[in-house]
Amino acid sequence: MSEPSASRFPFYGPQGRLVLVDSALEAVSRGSTTIGIKTPRFAVLSSQIKPTHPLIEPSEKVFSIDYHVGATGSGYIGDILQLIDTLRLEAQKHKLTYDTPIDTDSLAKHLSSYLHNYTTYAVRPQAASIIVAGADETGIKMYQVDPSGTFFRGSGFAIGQSSEVALDVITKGYSADMTEQQAGDLAKKAIEKALGEKPIVETGVLVAGEDRFRKIPLGQP
Repeated sequence: MSEPSASRFPFYGPQGRLVLVDSALEAVSRGSTTIGIKTPRFAVLSSQIKPTHPLIEPSEKVFSIDYHVGATGSGYIGDILQLIDTLRLEAQKHKLTYDTPIDTDSLAKHLSSYLHNYTTYAVRPQAASIIVAGADETGIKMYQVDPSGTFFRGSGFAIGQSSEVALDVITKGYSADMTEQQAGDLAKKAIEKALGEKPIVETGVLVAGEDRFRKIPLGQP
């Protein structure tokens, strides 16, 4: 099958922005409020679980990629799950090829390239942003990767609904010396402030030295 012709599709808007990518980012902005917080000693990933029909189990929002890497996302849940599978597959390929766990930098760059490929032709970009946290020889690292393939490395991220409000709470409350409990509480506070209500939040933690990502069962502090 031949590749789609770019001339048939409105790639760029009046301001020179990619129209389809902007639409994907808009979908992300309507997704679950999702937080990533990192210090030199640990990383915490938290995401709102949106209410569903009483007979429907809520979707998983925080994922283990490999024993030393976790991820979460906001946007269309189907796209999030596809990107999570892409990360897991890349981690497995690296392990089989080199017999070593994949480093966080390589994993984020792979996801960035994967997402960027969707912007090369006139196909729908993945409507999801992903936060990845991992431990390797260089320490704890955390990245945000957006639908365009743009990625950032940092210590605090917020994506999804009212992410600007949530990020402001994180920025004001962040300290490199905070404990895991304090970071988890800060993430929940940021989500609650963004939504204006007390949410159900799923959380995962990665601690330096343990180098193992673990999910915290719902209902536990």
